[in-house]
Amino acid sequence: MGWHQGLLVSFDLETTGTDVEHDRIVTAALIRLEADGREALRETWLLDPGVPVPEEAAAIHGMTTAHVREHGRAAADGIEEITQSLAGALEAGIPLVVMNARYDLSLLDRECRRYGLRTLAERLGRRPAPVIDPLVLDKHVDPYRKGKRTLQALCLHYGVPLEAAHEAGADAVAAAGVARRIGERHPAVAGTAPAALHALQEKAAAEQAASFQRYLRRSGDPAAIVEAAWPLIPYQQSRERAEDLPVQASSSGGAS
Repeated sequence: MGWHQGLLVSFDLETTGTDVEHDRIVTAALIRLEADGREALRETWLLDPGVPVPEEAAAIHGMTTAHVREHGRAAADGIEEITQSLAGALEAGIPLVVMNARYDLSLLDRECRRYGLRTLAERLGRRPAPVIDPLVLDKHVDPYRKGKRTLQALCLHYGVPLEAAHEAGADAVAAAGVARRIGERHPAVAGTAPAALHALQEKAAAEQAASFQRYLRRSGDPAAIVEAAWPLIPYQQSRERAEDLPVQASSSGGAS
């Protein structure tokens, strides 16, 4: 039985923007899904990020500054719970599905550092793994397909329902559905053990970043830098780059 036929945990964030170094978590969801797609556990969080929610971000996910200030939990408390729940899933060896993982996991890492909390990597004693990223996998198995690679576009392509786009729980469930569908369509991917699949995605993500960087440079931005690290952008590396050059974390957005 391949990983796509087993238990998965899926994670999603909605945020104040797309900058992993400076933006904040607004909502989060961690969904544990049985092999048949039934939810075994759903954890969701609404946080007061401590900064105003930009109107353009609120227009995407619906969480305004007034709403999060009235109903959201203190960010530090919520981020502690989110990180501990993720650590528990990965310590149990359950594959973690995250659409555009280098964005969500890096932003969570920076939030932990912001509030003096142990990061996910520190709790695990290693880099987060195994992670399954539908964005990276889709580009790997179908690199020349035209069109967008957003979660909505992938759901349409793979025939996966997406009940409420940009709601963290719905996006997490849909991302897991896309990951399973990729496994169903591509036996070589399905037959790769999660640890080996994680390593494959690290290499694929770096290759995809290099390709996108070449495209940007050919298209008139000779100084473009596209982050190659996956699923977590190293803190020091990312901070130094952020001071000097605009870094593309991904071709897919974060205030999603």
